[in-house]
Amino acid sequence: MAKREIIGIWPGLALAVGVAALAMAAEWLQQAVFGVRYVDGLVLAIVAGTFIHTGLGLASRLRPGVQFASRTLLEVAIVLLGGTISAGALAASGFGMIVAVAAVVVLALASSYFIARALGLDERMATLVACGNSICGNSAIMATAPVIEAPAEDVAASIAFTAALGVLVVLFLPLAFGLLGLTQWQYGVVAGLSVYAVPQVLAATMPVGVLSTQVGTLVKLMRVLMLGPVVLFLGLRGRRSGAARPPLAVLLPWFIVGFLLTMLARSLGVLPEATLAPLQQASSLLTLVSMAALGLSVDLRAVLSSGGRVLAAGFLSILVLVLLAVGTALILGGA
Repeated sequence: MAKREIIGIWPGLALAVGVAALAMAAEWLQQAVFGVRYVDGLVLAIVAGTFIHTGLGLASRLRPGVQFASRTLLEVAIVLLGGTISAGALAASGFGMIVAVAAVVVLALASSYFIARALGLDERMATLVACGNSICGNSAIMATAPVIEAPAEDVAASIAFTAALGVLVVLFLPLAFGLLGLTQWQYGVVAGLSVYAVPQVLAATMPVGVLSTQVGTLVKLMRVLMLGPVVLFLGLRGRRSGAARPPLAVLLPWFIVGFLLTMLARSLGVLPEATLAPLQQASSLLTLVSMAALGLSVDLRAVLSSGGRVLAAGFLSILVLVLLAVGTALILGGA
């Protein structure tokens, strides 16, 4: 990264840190005054950031830093989180979990596609909505778009709905923990199966507990790994000549590799027990700043202008996905 690019990051990054600090202060104030946190700091950070962008806009000089915080810092948080998980936890999930994740992805792809088509979206837009909803949000959309030769306006509209609905899922999914009487393990399964992006799993599960965060991240990683086979299937099914093939970095992002490496280091004892708490705390702080930046990157006006049918397709699809996730978690039982 060039020196000019590094300097350009600071204004937006400082704004994200400021919003995160306000959210942390509001969380502390709730605890001090009421003796309980009614709204988690991660939720406050997202909401505050969204209101700032929607109400005041976001200056162009702030965008590089906000983008850096919303993506790179979250990816680093995921890598650090890997150091708190032993490979034994993944092995304990068993073959049944792998089959369940694959089944949910396939069912979600089919249901999302047919919902989008029933609402009048064309085949390519329906495919983008289905892949974004069922696998990993923007990453799946960006990987799928060149394979099906989706036009730029379809990609932009589908990314807009993913940004908005992804935030809503992070905000409201924790309600399922109390309403349905789920265990932390079960809630981690639900979050891993239904939250769009890997980083957002942290925001959806940290308010519930460490076990939920660890289980949710592992399940979500299994879900992300379905991107490769799905994109390959789409390419074999009907890719026109000359369509670009997604690079390996899109199909297997660096932070997933980093997560697996730090998890391996933890399993082999390279990372001692004393590092667990600092790694967890650092991951939590980075996630808080990143959620503030995520909110700062969402303009509700732009989302609403992306098209009612796209938003309707995304909303109905995510409802189906959450129902599938809750059903799967209840069937699997949990720890």
